[in-house]
Amino acid sequence: MARPHRIVLVRHGESQGNADDTVYERTPDHALALTERGRGQAEELGSELRELFDRERVSVYVSPYRRTHETLRIIGLDKDRVRIREEPRLREQDWGNWQDREDVRLQKEYREAYGHFFYRFAQGESGADVYDRVDAFLESLHRSFQDPNHPPNVLIVTHGLTMRLFCMRWFHWTVAEFEALANPGNGEKRILELGADGRYALDRPFEYWRRPESYGAVTG
Repeated sequence: MARPHRIVLVRHGESQGNADDTVYERTPDHALALTERGRGQAEELGSELRELFDRERVSVYVSPYRRTHETLRIIGLDKDRVRIREEPRLREQDWGNWQDREDVRLQKEYREAYGHFFYRFAQGESGADVYDRVDAFLESLHRSFQDPNHPPNVLIVTHGLTMRLFCMRWFHWTVAEFEALANPGNGEKRILELGADGRYALDRPFEYWRRPESYGAVTG
């Protein structure tokens, strides 16, 4: 098994929806483009990643959304050293077709009170649903490591919630721990680095927006 030296998780640059939530009323979520600021974030990220990967090969997985594809294109990795696969299981949490701004804002308030992991948008997914498809993706990813010629790097270009859920599944965080974490900013990355002990560790933690709740340990 050829496990990669590092797995890099990247959140797309700022999109039209991050800058103006009324755009969801007239443009599908998957079709939102990067803003000028978002393109600048992707360019800065590209400089960091090209230096990080140097001349090593990279296996790339990208969410099928326009903003993630644009981020990857602007990152500008050497095409001769990358293998790119579009991966629908890494898409954003589905909120359900066209979105009414006021309804979405109300549902976000409900989600804050109910919990990001379990709350299901009326016509979309819960965080738990996204967790399940991330889990399925990880099974495929681990199988790919059986290839003795697997690249030493994996790059995943995706969304903030999906990044948190990826790490939750990988590191076996509890729901309470997940709920306490904030999304990374647009154009931010987190790196899972393979240590001498054969385990992966995050290069830096996610920020906390509140203290994790504790429901007590289950024994027996």
